Amino acid sequence: MRNLQTRPLIYLITDRCAFLKHQLDNDDAQEGQLKVIGIAAESGCHLVQIRERNLSARELADFVSKAINIARPHGTRTLVNDRLDVALATGADGVHLRTNSIAVSEARRIADAFQKQDSQNSFLIGVSTHSLDEALKAEREGADFIVCSPVYKPISKPAHTSPLGLEGLREICTKVKIPVLALGGISIENFGEPLLHGAAGIAGIGLFQDSNNLRTHLKMMLSFRL
Repeated sequence: MRNLQTRPLIYLITDRCAFLKHQLDNDDAQEGQLKVIGIAAESGCHLVQIRERNLSARELADFVSKAINIARPHGTRTLVNDRLDVALATGADGVHLRTNSIAVSEARRIADAFQKQDSQNSFLIGVSTHSLDEALKAEREGADFIVCSPVYKPISKPAHTSPLGLEGLREICTKVKIPVLALGGISIENFGEPLLHGAAGIAGIGLFQDSNNLRTHLKMMLSFRL
């Protein structure tokens, strides 16, 4: 995927409820999150995952459509967490699957049947992974990229598995050929460490919640060089 060859890739993951706790203004959670998507897209963020599990299908589709309209003019691609139906119905750029979700191959078959593919903007499928075995499985099944977590102890939510650590991340990066994005406990102070250990990019929730400094932080991350 040519659009995934940029280094470092930056992947913003939304969480309206967590986002609201960090804001000092009066924006509601959705409008505040959409505002941040706009700032991130304008600043060069490559991918946005809409991860809003507490919305109904109709509410989620509305939120995704708004995010697409904000992000796409800047070349930022929008993926929907786990809801392939909503991703296809809204014309999103892809879906991000959990490890226990529908198989990548099946998601690809459904997506290909649903829409005509464009060689430059084909439907992206990302997969969450937490071990080398899961990473290799996602690659075998045809994922475009994987997100490995947690690298460190997560900032935004409780960890359900032990942190991979930088060496665990490095092992995964050396054994798969598709892009590996690092997630979990990543901050503006340590984001360079996963990149130095082989990650193709950085994914985060809490990392993108400081809207006042987001442009500066994204500039720092995008300008990082090995």
